[in-house]
Amino acid sequence: MPKKKYRFNPETLSYEQHGVSLKERLTRFLTYFSSSLAFAIVIVIVIINNYETPRTKEVARENQRLLTQVRLMQKDLQDIEKVLDDIQQRDDNIYRVIFETEPIPSTIRKAGFGGAKKYAHLENLSNSELIIETAKKLDIVAKQAYIQSKSYDEVLNLALDKEKMLAAIPAIQPLSNQDLKRTASGWGFRIHPIYKIRKFHYGMDFTAPVGTEVYSTGDGVVKDVVSSKVGYGKYIEIDHGYGYLTLYAHLNDFNVRKGQKVKRGEIIGFVGNTGTSTSPHLHYEVHRNGTAVNPQNYYYMDLTPAEYERMIALSSNMGQSFD
Repeated sequence: MPKKKYRFNPETLSYEQHGVSLKERLTRFLTYFSSSLAFAIVIVIVIINNYETPRTKEVARENQRLLTQVRLMQKDLQDIEKVLDDIQQRDDNIYRVIFETEPIPSTIRKAGFGGAKKYAHLENLSNSELIIETAKKLDIVAKQAYIQSKSYDEVLNLALDKEKMLAAIPAIQPLSNQDLKRTASGWGFRIHPIYKIRKFHYGMDFTAPVGTEVYSTGDGVVKDVVSSKVGYGKYIEIDHGYGYLTLYAHLNDFNVRKGQKVKRGEIIGFVGNTGTSTSPHLHYEVHRNGTAVNPQNYYYMDLTPAEYERMIALSSNMGQSFD
């Protein structure tokens, strides 16, 4: 039984029984509870700020390990970038030079990607600058590696096609000239035999009797077979592919037809004296990507270095062309 409480009433000069109302009890309870809760919160805050729990210590150690791993990853990425740069240099300056193809422009290799918001989801992380920088480097390396892999696919196809290309390059003399005695006027400015003016000679002349066999200097397809009374006279054009075209002029007769496939060393015609020509000879030209180039640079399958030097001397000493 709860004890009864009495209070003296001065008006009645007597003691009257007095009880605590429910409202008063509830008010007291809430007051005690609020004070206790506030005190507990203060204690928790003090503990959190001044004392580390085993869990927080474990999380801190894990964060430090992750931060160390990110920094190590950055170093690894820098090493990978150096290796990738070296591979790109080899690709552009060695492999693509060998296969006579253009290097990949740096604007493609180093092109930007993504947008300003690509890494926005990382901005609220701790050490966000380090993480965003690492993510950017990883994206750049991944993109450059992809471009390089596609480049190597192309180089592989070029390598597989290299045998055909080597067979197509005009790499021999267009007629039998082992002793080089048939070497006549070469590339460069010469005196025209008819007009007697200084004129550039876009090819090379070989003197030979009418009927001397003329050979295709590389594999290809006969592009044109033309008969004319002026200019080149009777001449043949062969498309070798890979940007190469050869021309054989002032022929006496043909041994091929337009559209025919020919192999290096195959007889395509015979030396003559047709068109604007002053004596029997073969006028020979090599074109690369639509531009005439010096044929002397392509006799590497026929001549030794000493013979090559001698041929240059012989063709240079001739001051007049034959056409």
